[in-house]
Amino acid sequence: MPELVATLAAAALLGLLGAGHCFAMCGGIVAALSFAAPANAARWRLNLGYSTGRIFSYSMVGALAAGLVSSLPATGWPLARTVAGLLLMAMGLYLANWWRGLLWLERGGHWLWRGLKPIGDRFLPLDTVPKALMVGLVWGWLPCGLVYAALGYAAAQADPLKGAAVMLAFGAGTLPALLAGGAFAAVLKSGLSRPRTRLVMAIAYLIFGAWTLAGAWSHTLFHQPYHAHHHH
Repeated sequence: MPELVATLAAAALLGLLGAGHCFAMCGGIVAALSFAAPANAARWRLNLGYSTGRIFSYSMVGALAAGLVSSLPATGWPLARTVAGLLLMAMGLYLANWWRGLLWLERGGHWLWRGLKPIGDRFLPLDTVPKALMVGLVWGWLPCGLVYAALGYAAAQADPLKGAAVMLAFGAGTLPALLAGGAFAAVLKSGLSRPRTRLVMAIAYLIFGAWTLAGAWSHTLFHQPYHAHHHH
């Protein structure tokens, strides 16, 4: 249980650290929600409805990815965690503007997005909570390097429930950025776009990715000799 709590806390932190990227990817739809409801209370309800749908889709994809990994034959090597660590490090390099290889992964997801986006467009304008919820369900599938990095971490859990929980925690971590409204959102966006802030976030992702890789391979390398000797 403590390990699961630490995993979920780490996933939430990933979402929180990626706030600047969230603004870039979903800022337009959040602005549309804000314009649709001039009153603060109504705006909050619409934003919350959108984020609820979005996070539900994240959780569903996390369950599917982790379930797929759990169904693969065991190899004795931490392939899923290796991919997760590399994706997290790639996100760090992306945030720092040092390497934008994740753009290729995002482009790969556009074939699915081209089919899904028109479904979300049917619920425009976003003037009711049910419409916002449905748009959120669709936009949860938006090709996004940040989501893919978190999804790799979720898939590495190799358990559908844990995979869903990781993406739920990640989605919760993105909430502060996307629920911010009005002047506060402008201030937050300005602060998150500063090179120094992005560098700090990038380094955090790089460290977390390296820690994921080190944890996976140290466990494998240090335990395999023991098991081989014990079997002999």
